[in-house]
Amino acid sequence: MSYGSTDSNTIRIGSDLITRSDKFRYLGSVLHESGNVDDDVQARIGAAWAKWREVTGVVCDRKMPPKLKGQIYKCIIRPVLLYGGECWPALGRHTQELRVTEMKMLRWMSGITRSDRIRNSYIRGSLGVRDVGEKLQECRLRWYGHIMRRPREYVGRRCMDMAVLGARSRGRPRKRWLDVVKSDMRANGLAGKDVFDRAKWSRLSRKADPGNGRD
Repeated sequence: MSYGSTDSNTIRIGSDLITRSDKFRYLGSVLHESGNVDDDVQARIGAAWAKWREVTGVVCDRKMPPKLKGQIYKCIIRPVLLYGGECWPALGRHTQELRVTEMKMLRWMSGITRSDRIRNSYIRGSLGVRDVGEKLQECRLRWYGHIMRRPREYVGRRCMDMAVLGARSRGRPRKRWLDVVKSDMRANGLAGKDVFDRAKWSRLSRKADPGNGRD
């Protein structure tokens, strides 16, 4: 993958010509030259539906207790949906796409259609599943805390502190990952210094599933 516009469809590396691409898949995530996560979010949604089809006979069984269905969803399907999500500079529309996908699954698990006019909050409560946006926020904060508590010479910490040279492009600035994390921190009443208080950081950031271990 190359970064920035070019008129050539190939890139020369030594004596080899490599076909230019604006995106590629690496370790299950789709990376795009622009840094946006549109393709990765769609890939995760597709992968989550594939996993859903593997367990639909269980999670849609009317004899299965709702809370157990919710636990299966949180342990098997949601991790696929949010794989790599802790590194997304996700926008509101990305979170909404994930939320729509999740609610379709939860409604089918509950045997409820939109025509039944039952609130999403009731469905989530019966299954014990919090909003996917809250879980995504929790994942970002957990990852940020993990990186910031590492030694300064750790490569991830060095990347976090690195300043990119050059001016940003004209127009409205693209939201960066750290911008999203700072917004998450404000929403959860966290300050920068709190990251080094592991107990406080965990207590205030783990609102999606506060009573469970790392799920």
